[in-house]
Amino acid sequence: MHTLITIFHVLACLILIMIVLLQAGKGANMGAAFGGSSQTVFGSSGAGTFLGKLTAAVAIIFMLTSLTLTYTAAHRGSALFDKSKTPVTRQTTPVAPMPNAASPAAYPNAANQPTSAPAKK
Repeated sequence: MHTLITIFHVLACLILIMIVLLQAGKGANMGAAFGGSSQTVFGSSGAGTFLGKLTAAVAIIFMLTSLTLTYTAAHRGSALFDKSKTPVTRQTTPVAPMPNAASPAAYPNAANQPTSAPAKK
């Protein structure tokens, strides 16, 4: 589904670029006033409305696919980083306890030493 929406999004992007490039700018008719030719392809009145409506429709499709892709990417990304949804593996083999090297029996003179009193001069 994500791939299909991405394909529609790229196609809408390319079509939108082509439609915008086909349209004549607002100042294109000024050249005809000084002896140049008009650059309208489909006629003077019908081309602007048809290409304008087509541009609006493709722009709406582009925005909808953008929002859909953003929504699916956000939910896809949150599932990757959500700690509550990841399976917890439990250790099945028991671990032998390590001998405690820091026990008081290992250091017989440690109980007689002051630990937090600073040395006086």
